[in-house]
Formats: sequence, structure tokens, C-alpha cells
Amino acid sequence: MNSNNKVLSRKKITFVFFILIFLMFLIPIKNVIAQNDYPTDDQVNVIAKELYCPVCENIPLDVCPTQACAQWRALIKEKLIAGWSKDEIKQYFVDQYGDRVLAQPPARGLNWLVYILPPVVFVGGIVVVYLNLKKIKKSPEKILQDSTINNEKYLHEMEEALNDLNKKEDLT
Repeated sequence: MNSNNKVLSRKKITFVFFILIFLMFLIPIKNVIAQNDYPTDDQVNVIAKELYCPVCENIPLDVCPTQACAQWRALIKEKLIAGWSKDEIKQYFVDQYGDRVLAQPPARGLNWLVYILPPVVFVGGIVVVYLNLKKIKKSPEKILQDSTINNEKYLHEMEEALNDLNKKEDLT
């Protein structure tokens, strides 16, 4: 029996061993990536995309090729390393260069017109087009009436001119 107990014991150990290995495969293994204190260029460009170059006109900071823009992107990177938030960095640039560096100006002062004027002009344009189409739809009746009056006058003048021409031909 002792021999049977050893065999059973080995089988149990082997069975438990395979069960443990199977369970290990079921446990998700997460890759651990070393944390880096330095922000990537993508993180810098996320902020730079929302800022415009203060020197160049209408060029976002993330794609501006000038040396000044490269320095400003480096400044953004330094501020990120120092622990500044996105809003704090944007506010820093606004304090230095004004609202014109923002890709989306704040809705205060005259800047609110940027948000209000386009929809108002769009709706006004639709109204003008609608009224003109309505006017064009009514106008063919008027044009038809005017054209018959003008046609009669024109036909009368043409008949007189032809009669005069026929009289001249008869004389010769």
C-alpha cells in the first residue's frame, strides 16, 4: 500500500502542479513600462497645436518651422517637466503675447462676435435666398404681361418699317 500511496501522492502533486501552471496562464500579465519624467513631443504638440506663433501669422506653433517656435516648444516642454498644466502653459503664453496666440480665442470683448456673427450671417443669407426665390416665382407673370405689351409695340414698329421699305421698292 505504501507504494500505492506514493504513486497517488505523485499523481496528486503532478495534477496540482499542472493546475497551478494553467491558472498562471489565466492571470493577465501587464507590461510595465518605465516611467519617464520627460514629456514626449506628442505631449508638447498637443499644447502647441492650440497656440499660434506670436511672430508668424496664422501658423500653429506645432508646425511652425522658425527657430523662435522651436524655442517656444522647448519652453512648453520645460513647463511640462516643471509640472505645469496645459491651462497654465496656455495662460503663460497669453500673458506674454495676448489672446492672439490662442487657436480658439476666449468669448469676451469683441471676440464674442467670432462665435455669434457666422450663424447670424448664415441665417440671414438663407432668408435673403428664400425671399429672392419667392420673388422670382411671382415675377414670370409680370414679365409675360410686360413682354406682350413690348411685343405689340415692337411688331407695330416693324410693320411700319417694312411698309416704308416696300414703298421705297415700289418707287424704284
